[in-house]
Amino acid sequence: MSRIARLSDVLINKIAAGEVVERPASVVKELCENSLDAGARTVRVELEGGGVGRITISDDGHGMSREDATLCLERHATSKLRELDDLFHIDSMGFRGEAIPAIASVSRFTLHTAEPDAHEGTKVTVEGGGPPTVEDAPPRVGTVITVEDLFFNVPARRKFMRQGATELKHCEEAVVRLALAYPEVGFFASHEGNELFSSPVSEHDPRERIAAALGPASFAHLFPVEERRLGVVVTGYLASPEYTLPNARGLYTFVNRRYIRDRGLISTVQRAFQDFLPAGRQPVVVLHIDVEPRAVDVNVHPQKMEVRFADARGVQDAVSAALSRVLRAAPWLGTPEQQAANPQPRDAAHYAHAVERFLTRAQEATWGAPLPTAMDAPGPGGSTPARPLTPSYFSPNGGAPGGAFPGPFQGPQVPGRTLAFGEAQPQLNEAPPPGYFAALRPMGLLGSRFHVCEGPGGTLVVLDPHAALERARLTAYLRRLDDDTKAPPPSLFGTTVDLSLAAVKALVDGREALLKLGVDVEPFGGTALALKSVPPGLEGVDPRALLEALSRALPPRSAPLDVTSLAEAVRVMACHAARRASSSPLTDAQLRALLGELDRADFTPPCTHGTVVVLEMPLLELERRAR
Repeated sequence: MSRIARLSDVLINKIAAGEVVERPASVVKELCENSLDAGARTVRVELEGGGVGRITISDDGHGMSREDATLCLERHATSKLRELDDLFHIDSMGFRGEAIPAIASVSRFTLHTAEPDAHEGTKVTVEGGGPPTVEDAPPRVGTVITVEDLFFNVPARRKFMRQGATELKHCEEAVVRLALAYPEVGFFASHEGNELFSSPVSEHDPRERIAAALGPASFAHLFPVEERRLGVVVTGYLASPEYTLPNARGLYTFVNRRYIRDRGLISTVQRAFQDFLPAGRQPVVVLHIDVEPRAVDVNVHPQKMEVRFADARGVQDAVSAALSRVLRAAPWLGTPEQQAANPQPRDAAHYAHAVERFLTRAQEATWGAPLPTAMDAPGPGGSTPARPLTPSYFSPNGGAPGGAFPGPFQGPQVPGRTLAFGEAQPQLNEAPPPGYFAALRPMGLLGSRFHVCEGPGGTLVVLDPHAALERARLTAYLRRLDDDTKAPPPSLFGTTVDLSLAAVKALVDGREALLKLGVDVEPFGGTALALKSVPPGLEGVDPRALLEALSRALPPRSAPLDVTSLAEAVRVMACHAARRASSSPLTDAQLRALLGELDRADFTPPCTHGTVVVLEMPLLELERRAR
């Protein structure tokens, strides 16, 4: 009896799925690549459940006939290859014909497509690798593929999926990589109705796409790189050494528009920057390497994430030359004339020196004076009007105090130049990016009050603990107040307070409102009140000052007790809680906890003083000021 048997097509597809479909992000990558090969100008990605629940990819490409729509579900059926020689001259993203059948074998798969000008479309449904169901469908432009319940029939694989947030991050990164490779294609991604990534066509200025992927703050720091050699062309952008990351998340390398991870290339980029970055920082680089297709083998990795160069050394040398030329020229320091007039060191320690000089000058300044928040950019007639450096994330409207939003540091304006990303759309910067505060690295205390941190991109960030605590407490109190099902947990505070007659009357009349706020007071005879409990964070405050301020902030007795009417009283409590908590320097643990609260805070409601939480100064401005 023979021990060897041919595997069924269903089992073969499931085995292939283990190599090609590692996680939901693999599905997003493979299907978006098919959309690009189909000539799509717009690709939309809709996700649910981190991509495990549902993935929908829609495009406006050339679509498929019914015959092709059915045939694409068979293994090794592809429109990209015809002969053996084609394998050594690949100019498409996909070519093996494995992805769609592998995906369909481990999901509930639906394909809806039509050819251009077709009067009837095609809908193909496959469940867990079973036989396809083909039916008529309304004609449409391009193709829509929906993948539901990924790995539903392979529970062992599904068990190894990470948390939804982790899988979602990988899906978003898959979209970003393709978007950076194809700026002439619009990419849009959402999760359960919430936008993840949105970038229309950016072919005229690829920096728009890079800024959409890495954040608006990166736009002003991007500089083009280019190197042309026999058989190798290197183009792209690097960010100035003042804009860095703590990890290699901002390092993207593409070979013939395919994102790859090549250790040799990554090491080459890092070596080029080693004399320009402080320890522990990584460069931000987007590089496109174009080589003759025959000079690179893309068929060495199941997910096509690795390649093999015929002349790896020559490619690395071209990359090194392209980066080094821009880094040595240091265009972020101004024109050659400006650099000659203001010579400065270019060694690896220049970052630390600039920070040290800035802190020394700040300590010598008068404490009542504002910290520097503007650059001196020559205006008309040689004047030097003050211009804001960065968004002040923390005034009532998420902009600068007074309601004017300054926008990011943009550098001098060029007459007749079209406004670029972050300039024409300042609303993109009206709130701190997710995880901004958690990414801050505390460095020390300034003037026994301000906390100095290193921010994203190597920026210097000065945090006002009172303003930060006030914003965090305001958010917490408002959220408790808005949640009718969750009364604020009281903190015992037993004490008696003598107040003015008007204050006592206002507090007794407004006792119902105070109870809703978590403040419990009772008459104690004459003009005395017994304060029995307060919300968390108000333990240890001056009870007289708190109650006097609350007596003036309570709404009239006839007003409904809602968030709107009690907003002023909540602001009073937040201010007093912050005053008590910031009376002494925060410990490292307290500062870290506060930064975590700020990442979850709402910067829309105004605080009592309208103060800013942080001021941010980029390294480039430190260099200019510290000469």
